[in-house]
Amino acid sequence: MTSVVERLRGESPKFSVEFLPPRDAEDEKILWKAVRELEGLDPAFVSITYGAGGSRRDRTIRATGRIAQETTLLPVAHLTAVEHSVAELRNVIGWYAAIGVRNILALRGDPPGDPMGEWVAHPEGLNYADELVRLVRELGDFCVGVAAFPYGHPRSGDLDTDLKFLLRKLDAGADYAVAQLFHAPEPFLRMRDRVADAGCSAAILPGIMPMLSPRGLAKIVELSGADLPLDVSRRLEPYADDVAGFRATGIDIATEMCQRLLDEGVPALHFYTMNRSKATKEVLGRLGLVTRA
Repeated sequence: MTSVVERLRGESPKFSVEFLPPRDAEDEKILWKAVRELEGLDPAFVSITYGAGGSRRDRTIRATGRIAQETTLLPVAHLTAVEHSVAELRNVIGWYAAIGVRNILALRGDPPGDPMGEWVAHPEGLNYADELVRLVRELGDFCVGVAAFPYGHPRSGDLDTDLKFLLRKLDAGADYAVAQLFHAPEPFLRMRDRVADAGCSAAILPGIMPMLSPRGLAKIVELSGADLPLDVSRRLEPYADDVAGFRATGIDIATEMCQRLLDEGVPALHFYTMNRSKATKEVLGRLGLVTRA
């Protein structure tokens, strides 16, 4: 199977997309509608998350396998250490390998039920993402990605400490990193440049999710762990009660940020889709990255 690193090669910018695991049969229909709509746009890769605390692991595994077997897309399998023994992790990795999935995003993961709760490792499991990277590497010829945090991981004391943890994951054998959400290009670009200044050439991909509604914006702010910049807030405030205006402005902001990132040389844009394709297609079309948005 092709690797993410191979798909990112070349001069033209790429894009990738991330989906959530379906909760039920209706969710699965929505997911597959988005998968089929985005498949024709040829993303570099697609991934399906593990769900909060690994709560939808089995659905993630099945959906990832189905993408590998029934589509032309390159699937990346999410894998977290949450509530898993090393033996269980080995089994999941082995299952992925058996169906030809050779790209894995290795994450420590958040505590189930409360992402900000105390981290408690499985008594026979792993404590850190770099350990999971090493385990995946030991078990076969995999291309491994990890998470990066432009504002720093919530459990990191400062950005210097967070950079050390990111470099540890990359030094352990990760090939690239995908960034958590951010509201402006500068935090991501500073993080990317600090990784490069440390002598690491791994690709760092920005994570993008357009702000489409006040409720969605609140979720983005929560997931990013950082307040909204004042200039962004001022642009959105006039549309608090205007659904169409808020969405249009959110698409504008996302497009402008993506263009700045592309101008700064990022190799690909990673879109968090929430299992919908429309906003991603709109931004890609405006950027000229696809011709049929």
